Amino acid sequence: MPGENLTRLEARERAEVLSPSSYLVELDLTQGEETFTSRTTVQFTATPGASSFIDLIAPTVHEVVLNGRSLPVAEVFADSRIQLTDLAAENELTVVADCAYMRTGEGLHRFVDPVDNEVYLYSQFEVADTRRMFAVFEQPDLKATFSFTVTAPAHWKVVSNSPTPPPVPAGERTSTWSFAATPVLPCYVTALVAGPYHRVDGELTSRDGRTIDLGVFCRASLAEHLDAENIMDITRAGFAFYEEAFDLAYPYEKYDQLFVPEFNAGAMENAGCVTFVEHYVFRSKAPEATVERRAVTILHELAHMWFGDLVTMRWWNDLWLNESFAEYASTLATAEATRWTEAWTTFASLEKSWAYRQDQLPSTHPIVAEINDLEDVEVNFDGITYAKGASVLKQLVAWVGKESFLAGVAAYFRKHAFGNTELEDLLVELEATSGRDLSTWSRVWLQEAGVTTLRPEVQTDATGRITSFVIAQEAPGSHPVLRPHRVAVGGYDMDATGALVRTHRVELDIDGPATPVPELVGLTRPQLILVNDDDLAYAKIRLDEGSLQVATDHLAAFTESLPRSLVWAAAWDMTRDGEWPAHRYLDLLLANLGAETDSTTTLVLLRQLATAVDFYTDPARRDEVAVEVADRLWALARAAEAGSDSQFQLVRAFAGRASTAAHTTALAALLAGEETLPGLTVDTDLRWDLLTGLVAAGAAGEEEIAAELDRDATATGQRAAATARASIPTAEAKEAVWASVVEADDLPNAVQAAVISGFGRARDRALLAPFAERYFRSIERVWTERTNEMAQNIVIGLYPAKLADIDASHLDVLGRTDEFLDGLGDRLPALRRLVVEARDTARRALAAQARDRA
Repeated sequence: MPGENLTRLEARERAEVLSPSSYLVELDLTQGEETFTSRTTVQFTATPGASSFIDLIAPTVHEVVLNGRSLPVAEVFADSRIQLTDLAAENELTVVADCAYMRTGEGLHRFVDPVDNEVYLYSQFEVADTRRMFAVFEQPDLKATFSFTVTAPAHWKVVSNSPTPPPVPAGERTSTWSFAATPVLPCYVTALVAGPYHRVDGELTSRDGRTIDLGVFCRASLAEHLDAENIMDITRAGFAFYEEAFDLAYPYEKYDQLFVPEFNAGAMENAGCVTFVEHYVFRSKAPEATVERRAVTILHELAHMWFGDLVTMRWWNDLWLNESFAEYASTLATAEATRWTEAWTTFASLEKSWAYRQDQLPSTHPIVAEINDLEDVEVNFDGITYAKGASVLKQLVAWVGKESFLAGVAAYFRKHAFGNTELEDLLVELEATSGRDLSTWSRVWLQEAGVTTLRPEVQTDATGRITSFVIAQEAPGSHPVLRPHRVAVGGYDMDATGALVRTHRVELDIDGPATPVPELVGLTRPQLILVNDDDLAYAKIRLDEGSLQVATDHLAAFTESLPRSLVWAAAWDMTRDGEWPAHRYLDLLLANLGAETDSTTTLVLLRQLATAVDFYTDPARRDEVAVEVADRLWALARAAEAGSDSQFQLVRAFAGRASTAAHTTALAALLAGEETLPGLTVDTDLRWDLLTGLVAAGAAGEEEIAAELDRDATATGQRAAATARASIPTAEAKEAVWASVVEADDLPNAVQAAVISGFGRARDRALLAPFAERYFRSIERVWTERTNEMAQNIVIGLYPAKLADIDASHLDVLGRTDEFLDGLGDRLPALRRLVVEARDTARRALAAQARDRA
């Protein structure tokens, strides 16, 4: 909301006049279900006589005392700020308030477990929600120490950044925990987690000889499913890897990892007190892709202890550096220190596809984004900030060498520990260790947006020998910047066993529109050529026609997962860009999906399959194609290796696409146990997948949902039931969703997301048509009235993209979107960006549908 925004200019001006040194935060969590008492005492220096403000979002402020004088609350507190005037050189400020528990995953979130009615709390402060728990100078460069004192029910566990002290009785059923001061931290990585959490203890030895206590936590009702030893094994491997790579011991006293309910993100890097989404506590079988993703996430957050927590960005325009570094480092650590040695395949399949997609939106931006205010950064946790940045760091490592890169990073940590930095501070160290001038590299890679495309141009003589080989680089007209790349060109041939193996590899630097590769001239042309072998470069690639044909006929013959994933990516990019019709991509995918061995690649392919059918297929053939695809998924599932990850993912995908009587008969038989697939266990979560498929197809309803919820009366079961109910293919069910999500505002964040996901599961798109106009009439109000997280879920999740057909049978989606954007103007830039991105999804769908029809 405008009253809760903070601009970069305001933050810079505040940092020029004041600097906090310490906070004492006293919280009483025994005051009821809606609010808690928050008392903050902050010590800070300032320019004598200056005026500034401290941030706080609270329903009630009782007292503001500055340097011993009480300030009139009604005059100094408004929106999210407490105004401070006539500051002294040394200041003490005390603020007493009632702060609100949140149900949105922001601030101090409160959750009641339906299994045992116990209360669980956790904090989530990034970007600017620390101010929902205590008064604070809410910006990353005003670092300080933090001491928390917490009064809570005596049977709870209370966890923060510092080691948990022994509780002191404070009443008949309450205790107080007084935590020691933290090291200097940015406020957004401070944390509080409280409730009757189940804890598993462990420890490790740091490189400096200290014993670091480890804790793994989850709700008591999930304790039987918590594989804490696996989590701690990954953590220990990460500690050893990072302390060696960064040449610096872990900077904090202990390391707790807490799996918390209704969490919005994957995890959050609170210093020594990392929070994770509960989805990573596996109560049922999960795809191996998700198990691997948990490992990467564990290592991502651990990397932040150095990059982000120890050394912090000065302002949010360098958010990319925090997240990109953690994403690159966690993939490197996963590949080199865990059992997931093919992690770079996962990175290519998942992260880079996200980056390429984001980088082709009208809202694409340089990696070093211009962040003018908090609203800008709230929508900037995107594929550029995370995935493109990490991809570019991988390219930088290929260019300067891994040893030089890590040596520069280590020097950067030593020089700036506990401080704040900007990009230039890191580049200085990397230039010193690599001997490379990075000014040009930084300009074209970090300060220019867009992704280029690399194409091989191959000429051969009558004997099949290469006479010319050139790598052509193309840039889109909207961002006509060609970049230098370090690339590998791989040549692949079929061997005597029928395997597609690499027979040639050339690594070189390319730049400009055309780069010859003389090393390949004179060689017999390989059957398949990859111009970004080993995925060193950040660029889309194309295959020449001969290579494309070999890939289509023999994609499963690759002996390595990474080159196969690059071919998959090239085929998908061609489809998204309208160079290939959707039906050709679907033919390639369905012919080779059953042989794919990489779990994350399979997961991504199944998502792309859904997009190709639902958005890119000619609407005149869509229903027919959808049935054919579901038939094929079921056949592949039945033919898959017993108990395999592929079998499991194919069954779930089939459940998500079932539509005919034959499909629902198969689903019902699996759910009832009347039909079994060898090795497949229909466990709790898979039961919900099967049932929701039946519901969406009109073959089950409220009675079956209620019965399943009786079997699974947990928070996860409640969310699954909410998705299933929202999937009921009736006008009444869709209206109920709209009323609960848009008109009302009482759903917690996780339930809201579950309901929105079910809303769009409509085989009959006419069910969604009545809500399109209501969407455009509602979203500006939603944006100004809801918290950022809740508003984004609605704006993105309910956009009527499924009504964008070249037949235009329901609505001119692009025209109505343009009309809304014209009316919105520049009033709410962050909302405008999200709608512009959604519009591009519809525009691309229409172009792909036209290509498929043609």
